[in-house]
Amino acid sequence: MPDLLHSLQSRDLGHLRIVAGLWGEELKSAEMEAALEELAAALLDPALVGEIVDSLSAEAKSALEVLIEEGGRMPWATFVRRFGEIREIGPGRRDREQVYLHPASAAETLFYRAFLARAFFDTPTGPQEFAYIPDDLLIIIHHEGHKGEKEKNVVPFVVNKGDEPLGRPAAPKERERPLPASDRLLDDATTLLAALRMDMQPPETIVPVNVVCGFLQAAGILAGDEPLADKVKSFLEMPRAQALSMLAEAWQTSETFNELRQIPGLVCEGEWKNSSLVTRHFLLAFLDTIPIDKWWSLPAFVHAIKEKYPDFQRPAGDYDSWFIRRTDSEAYLRGFEHWDEVDGALIRYFITGPLFWLGRIDLATPEGGKTVTAFRVVSNVEGQMSDARRSTFDEMGKLHVFSQGKITIPRLLPRAARYQISRFCEWEDVGRVAAGSRHLHSPALASGASVPQVQVYVPAGLLDHRRRIETMPDEYHYRVSTHSLKKAKEQGLKVRQLLSLLAKNAAAEIPLVFVKALKRWEVNGTEARIENLVILRVSRPEVLDELRKSKAGRFLGEILGPTTVIVKTGAQGKVLAALAEMGMLADVSHEEHRRDE
Repeated sequence: MPDLLHSLQSRDLGHLRIVAGLWGEELKSAEMEAALEELAAALLDPALVGEIVDSLSAEAKSALEVLIEEGGRMPWATFVRRFGEIREIGPGRRDREQVYLHPASAAETLFYRAFLARAFFDTPTGPQEFAYIPDDLLIIIHHEGHKGEKEKNVVPFVVNKGDEPLGRPAAPKERERPLPASDRLLDDATTLLAALRMDMQPPETIVPVNVVCGFLQAAGILAGDEPLADKVKSFLEMPRAQALSMLAEAWQTSETFNELRQIPGLVCEGEWKNSSLVTRHFLLAFLDTIPIDKWWSLPAFVHAIKEKYPDFQRPAGDYDSWFIRRTDSEAYLRGFEHWDEVDGALIRYFITGPLFWLGRIDLATPEGGKTVTAFRVVSNVEGQMSDARRSTFDEMGKLHVFSQGKITIPRLLPRAARYQISRFCEWEDVGRVAAGSRHLHSPALASGASVPQVQVYVPAGLLDHRRRIETMPDEYHYRVSTHSLKKAKEQGLKVRQLLSLLAKNAAAEIPLVFVKALKRWEVNGTEARIENLVILRVSRPEVLDELRKSKAGRFLGEILGPTTVIVKTGAQGKVLAALAEMGMLADVSHEEHRRDE
């Protein structure tokens, strides 16, 4: 950091005389350069420094202590937010009103005594403005009044593994109802990959579709919205623990996975950018100081970051240039007063979302509460787990096939097998449509089928994880149809591949009638069809002959008998109009038919 001489270079001679006077000194030099050297020499007297520090007000001394604890500097926006602004006053008014004798803030007190300066320094996120203590003054203060204290690294947001964790352990009430982490993300990823491979809409999953997509893109399994066949195969065949670890490692280093833009209930607009990778490493570093397998208070952790590192994701403490609003409001959440709704929400989402889905965090709520109030780290930044967490579920599940073509697949069937089998089938238990589209960046989804996971993710801070997780399905339901077999055939899949997959993974022998039906379809194609048709019945064959010769004849289809004919789809109104022109009024039957299951 700059020394005292360089920190005062931009000030006028009047300002130097004010500093000297507040230190009980009198400048004799009338030239700026000489006055600077004279003032610096006088102020760097260790005994005088100690005397002036002791004379500071409690507020100013507290501000100086915070700067010292932060290694001599901290972001300017953070400092003035805590300790007040420095009024922008010209030399004339300053000297006339002697504002330095009546400082408006602790920051102003330090500024007029040369304990505080401001400048831009390079940081990992680019140049940032800082409040700082001139280097030579800081050394003297350390030697005189803080000899026993550990100096901190002056680079902002550097966290060491041995640092004290932020916040506090969770109170018993905050952790009454634990919610263990799981590897369900892998099942959602399998579902999504199969849907994309079939060129169908992404179904709604336990983990939001756009987040699952983000994990897979970070891992190089998806290129945009397109699955990469070799990467998909490798991912699906990995043991579950290895696959989850691979997703976690890819996420940690991803520059495209952006947690801020995933927070439910918030909308980010405009061209501004945030550094999600730097923010992620900052939060992971602080979580890494928390003991593994110890319950920690989520509200206290968020509050501690707000108190000590509020600008953890904001370059230069800028709270105005990001255009973020709630989904139910047009008002933008600008200014530090909305910190809890944006920055605090990001921390809560980071813990209760990605880290929970990656199996690295357990969550807990109060008894009867829906808000997550506690978390427990079960895997640190390096992926190291406690011994109690090293086991993982094996994919040893077996499926069931029914004679009518239905297939029930347990969650722990090998993922590669479910992925392939689902491509031959209709997906049953249709749920709500997820937000997004076949191309996940488009505003709306086309209509289509979904899978059993239909619980909706709700905004961070109002998380009802328990409801969603306790209703998670342990089975997936599919049905083989002529339509699904045709789609599979178009993708180069063959019936014998399906039969082989079913035989290998079935809990019991596959019904022979189902095997026979599949083989017969492969040879003969569709041999029966059920259709809903509009039928016209007339009283005499002559009426039908007259109608067929009229201009309405082109709307008639296959003749079923001397007085019965099929009306082409969508042409019912035109046929009724033609009959009216011929002087005949027709009755329309509105019978309701029940579809046989």
